[in-house]
Amino acid sequence: MQMSTAISLSLLLWLSIDLRTIPVSEAARILAVETVPGKSHWNFMSSVLRSLTDAGHSVTVFTPFPDGDRENYTEVDMSRDFPFKLELDVMYTIKQLGNPIALINVVSKIFRIYSSKIHGKREMIEILASRTRVKYDLLIAEPLSFDCVSYIADTLGVPVIYSVPSTLVSYNERLFTGHLSNPALVSNLLANHAVPSTFYQRFTNTALLTYSMVKTKYDQIVNRFTYGRPYDLAQIVHPSIIFQNSHYVTESSKPLTPNVIYVGGIHLKPAKTIPKDILDFIEDSPQGVILFTFGSTINVSSLPEHIEKAFKEALADVPQRVLWKYEGEMKDKPKNVMTKKWFPQREILVHPKVKLFISHGGMSGVYEAVDAGVPVLGIPVFFDQPRNIEHLVLAGMAISMDLLTTSKEKLSNAISKLINDESYAKNAKIASIRFKDRPMTPQQSVVYWTEYVIRHKGAPHLKSHALNLTWYQYLLLDVMIVALTFVFLVTFLVYKVLKCIRKYVLKNDKVKSH
Repeated sequence: MQMSTAISLSLLLWLSIDLRTIPVSEAARILAVETVPGKSHWNFMSSVLRSLTDAGHSVTVFTPFPDGDRENYTEVDMSRDFPFKLELDVMYTIKQLGNPIALINVVSKIFRIYSSKIHGKREMIEILASRTRVKYDLLIAEPLSFDCVSYIADTLGVPVIYSVPSTLVSYNERLFTGHLSNPALVSNLLANHAVPSTFYQRFTNTALLTYSMVKTKYDQIVNRFTYGRPYDLAQIVHPSIIFQNSHYVTESSKPLTPNVIYVGGIHLKPAKTIPKDILDFIEDSPQGVILFTFGSTINVSSLPEHIEKAFKEALADVPQRVLWKYEGEMKDKPKNVMTKKWFPQREILVHPKVKLFISHGGMSGVYEAVDAGVPVLGIPVFFDQPRNIEHLVLAGMAISMDLLTTSKEKLSNAISKLINDESYAKNAKIASIRFKDRPMTPQQSVVYWTEYVIRHKGAPHLKSHALNLTWYQYLLLDVMIVALTFVFLVTFLVYKVLKCIRKYVLKNDKVKSH
């Protein structure tokens, strides 16, 4: 009896162990590669890596934005190898990157250049050559246009985690997860709508997806020889986990594979102190303030003169003070405007006196606005920005405007509506509450799922079986061909039988008539 009781207690004790709390046996050694020289891309990747180093893991990262080594964290400086895309001319950006087709063509070319720079870096060559001496447990990388890290992962024999600073690039969804979102339900990353709700939007959404998939597939075939050996798409090391900078507030509901983990807003940190001159400017404004910035990629001072004039005139008439991120000296600056090359955006947005955020719709700024519960006047320029803003419009907390057709009247009307119509502020607060309501923080999610992949040797059980199917098997074309063939054969057989019966009946009728 005592033996039985002891066994039962041991069994209960074993069952009470929460397997999720079993840690990785020791600190993992992680290799990370940032493949895109965009500041917002790096903000997301660095936040993912910060979560892992804070949890005690060791990270070596190839980055175009070196911050300096720290405990558990070593950088390889890629800043001289990557052409930076910061403070671009507005009109040049719209012309070169504003059209989705043009953007796909540009991204496909430059990403191949970035990939070759990474693989040609002396430190990377040494890591790959010394793989028997330095054991890495995991590779984290950002895929923009197509996979360019499989060679590294295959050589080191490690699983891969993707860091995606937006929603997953639509034309790579099938390649990376095995599945493809239905273009009748899910808008393309480069679309200008949140949800394809009309025939025209569904048609253009499908056409854009088809073109982008064919174009990138063609580029991959043409550029088969990569890293000094044939680049075989069949040998891709598919990601075990995809950390995606998304949330249900800014991303319409859609089917996902279990290895896609939403960690939107991971870059958000506790607000610091606002510099005194900016804080005084904010707090001395009885009607509140408006923050106006286009982020680090666009140079706002490069706006065409007539568009800049429209902004000045519209903002000069508002009762609020305006914080305007602007490079250089502004001519004819309105009295209620403060300009600086940089503003502490996160800290300003959480200040209770902020009434409106005028933004281009970059994902980092979108989550800062959602977290703070501030209405947004969105003026998107390129990439995922139109879609990001449209999701805020769908949430009832934003108005979207076209930059090239803007005018003083349009700006004034939009600003007045966003500030004076209480529904926008109310919906922004609702979005903020939903955004913050989650079972664990994005940082905790990153640490848990990274350690999960290491614990379970790449977690192959999370990967979809669809990755093993060819395109025609995935679309069930082989099944449909067999089914149609069967229907055809049965129809043909029935036709032949009926024809024979008819012939027999006619023959008998003819005999009887004689």
